Amino acid sequence: MFDLNGDGDVDCEEFEKVAALIRQQSSIGSRHRDHANTGNTFKGINSALTTYFFGSKLNEKLTIEKFLDFQQQLQKEILSLEFQRKQPDENGRITEADFAELLLAYAGYPAKKKARMLKRVKKSFRDHGVGITKDDYLKFFHLLNNINDVDTALTFYHIAGASIDQPTLRHVARTVAHVDLDPHVINVVFTIFDENMDGQLSNREFVAVMKNRLLRGLEKPKDTGFVKLMHSLIKCARDTKPALLDF
Repeated sequence: MFDLNGDGDVDCEEFEKVAALIRQQSSIGSRHRDHANTGNTFKGINSALTTYFFGSKLNEKLTIEKFLDFQQQLQKEILSLEFQRKQPDENGRITEADFAELLLAYAGYPAKKKARMLKRVKKSFRDHGVGITKDDYLKFFHLLNNINDVDTALTFYHIAGASIDQPTLRHVARTVAHVDLDPHVINVVFTIFDENMDGQLSNREFVAVMKNRLLRGLEKPKDTGFVKLMHSLIKCARDTKPALLDF
């Protein structure tokens, strides 16, 4: 979408044009369009990003490999910061309750229900908790990056009448997201969402909460203006290469 001239890479001008269009479709991005109201914070971040992608003279090309590497590093850094905020112990582990709080951060549950879920986790691991490592945390969020595929797999299990127990979730994580989750992490997840403690997971509730967690509360359900976006992209491309898109 960014590669308007079709050369396989993205230059700074192409990036700026499409990024500006996409920001208009996001409630967060829209609040940053008027620099008179928001100051230069977003502008400074944007300048730093374009310099990182295209060099100090903005004359370098951005490849898909460089962008994917940037995306991976950014996600890892954000997750590491979240993990560190829970003040790991001398062994680099946070408590099971801390892990539960991180997962439920954007669940949208009523305060009483969330408190009940956290209390269940604290009670279950009070005497035999071993904690959660940063590597465990990063692996679990790798699963969340594939949550739509996980949702599909769990739905098929549910339709087939198979129970979604701990070995099933671990198998889905391994085959769909290609990540081997520690059994202890899965045990904590089941403790959070297994309201009646029957050893079965409510896949619908689990997936809904995990999707919200992945978004980190940055976007609320709204009209995304997809048609408007596509018209804008076509107009942008036509202005750039009129011979290619002369509709």
